[in-house]
Amino acid sequence: MSAVQERPPAVRRGAGTRRVPRRRTTPGATAAFWLFMGPFLAGLVVFVYLPIAWSFVLSFNRAQNTVQPGDFVGIQNYVDLLTPGPFLESLWTFTIFAAIIVPLTFVLALALAVLLNQVRVARAFFRSAFFLPTACSYVVASLVWKLSIFNGVRFGLANQVLSLFGVENVAWLSSVSPPWYWLVIATVRLWLQLGFYMILFLAGLQRISPELYEAAYVDGAKAGWQTFRHITLPQLRTTSVAVLLLNLIAAYQAFDEFYNLLGNSSLARPPLVYLYYTAQGNQDYGHGSAGAMILAALIVIVTLVQGRIYGFGRPEK
Repeated sequence: MSAVQERPPAVRRGAGTRRVPRRRTTPGATAAFWLFMGPFLAGLVVFVYLPIAWSFVLSFNRAQNTVQPGDFVGIQNYVDLLTPGPFLESLWTFTIFAAIIVPLTFVLALALAVLLNQVRVARAFFRSAFFLPTACSYVVASLVWKLSIFNGVRFGLANQVLSLFGVENVAWLSSVSPPWYWLVIATVRLWLQLGFYMILFLAGLQRISPELYEAAYVDGAKAGWQTFRHITLPQLRTTSVAVLLLNLIAAYQAFDEFYNLLGNSSLARPPLVYLYYTAQGNQDYGHGSAGAMILAALIVIVTLVQGRIYGFGRPEK
């Protein structure tokens, strides 16, 4: 047997095969990696993972006026929160808030993205104008909405506009029916986050090949709803699912607008506001930690279920 025949097939030299060069490690690359990533990883462990682990431990203990584990109570803290009471009511508040804000944000952000994608004049200006509120603080925006726009006296901008049509002053943040405070909360959240999701949809729209629309026009499809329904929406499936997931998670984490507009009012108190007053106001870190664990588990479950239903991660067809 010749020397050529004794070579294994993977080593034989022939047409269509080439030797892959071995990747060389740059001297000092490992040290440079840990030099730049070390502080970030240390901060992540100290300020994120350790507090989560400590909160998980506290959730099974009675921790009143202390962050040290006290008497072990098992799942009693979880049972207390999951019985009918303020915590379950806060979850109901979240359900109402999510039912309002998620569809509105999705539809308006997609509509703005489609319109701006067709603009040919001052495109950068309009994109910046809609995206600029994203950089604004939620606290500042909430106070502007409360003290200037939706103030319950005649000096508020909204009441001044309504007075031009003969409408009396509206107490926007009171308990009087109808619940106008939902309008205040929804509008401030829309103003703050609409530009961010619009940018995501714009990125998705720019990835759609113009040849798809040209082929549709050749086949007799009409511009407008027909091409939007059969071409644009299917091509935006991954972006749409990402927007829904991010928007739903952001709704779970709603705190600033509720806290600054309504405080600890029972009118509309989401889970984070309730947990804040439980842990910081009442110094009950056991129940506060248990509520945080329930909320985190709920976010993970809803995210996985929603991603499974809408096929998150699958490529567009």
